[in-house]
Amino acid sequence: MTPRVGPSQRVARARGQGSNGTPFPVVLAVDPGRGKCGLAVCAPGQVLYRQVVPRQDLPTVARELARRFAVAVAVVGHATGSREVLRELEPLGIPVVVVPETGTTRAARERYLRDHPPKGLWRLVPPGLRTPPEPYDDYVAVLLAERFLKGEAQDAIGLTGVGGAP
Repeated sequence: MTPRVGPSQRVARARGQGSNGTPFPVVLAVDPGRGKCGLAVCAPGQVLYRQVVPRQDLPTVARELARRFAVAVAVVGHATGSREVLRELEPLGIPVVVVPETGTTRAARERYLRDHPPKGLWRLVPPGLRTPPEPYDDYVAVLLAERFLKGEAQDAIGLTGVGGAP
């Protein structure tokens, strides 16, 4: 029988601070949404994969990424559609941590624009007036994973899939 542990112990375990004290190497992060979701697979200090997928494709793509990258924990932003995403990630059989998304959209936009510098006359447009030409939900997912891996998601909202229901 699996011993029941409290929410803070489950979050600590998911961060790799549990019995063996080693950090989990790979995190699947999901920025949930109604029409699309941002996905990222990250390890400490690196982004292994990122993609924006249609909402209906999330379970299939998440399952494939979890298998392909040996994901140890999933991180889901606490925003629109997060409850449905949690239900869809349950079959993966890995811990799922829900974390706040405060400030991630703005930070992701800034990172996207930094990673995709403007060309030609667009260089003259101030950064605050530039709009990414494509969805950047995958950048939000990267930020969620990085915050989790750095231990900055101190106010994690909950965790499922480890030692019983939260």
